[in-house]
Amino acid sequence: MDIYSFLRELADSWVLLSLVLFFLGTVVFAFRPGSGPLHRDAAESIFRHEKGPQMTGEKEVE
Repeated sequence: MDIYSFLRELADSWVLLSLVLFFLGTVVFAFRPGSGPLHRDAAESIFRHEKGPQMTGEKEVE
């Protein structure tokens, strides 16, 4: 058996199985019970210290 056939068999079976299990584990981890507040806090963290746009006269300064 040459190296190409061996790697092709490996990729078609065990590597595919391990990637599917990794994907399912990632999905379960992201949607686990109780993680909603953590995700919401991470999503809103960029707005935590924002005061809003500063107004000088009639133009908005960014």
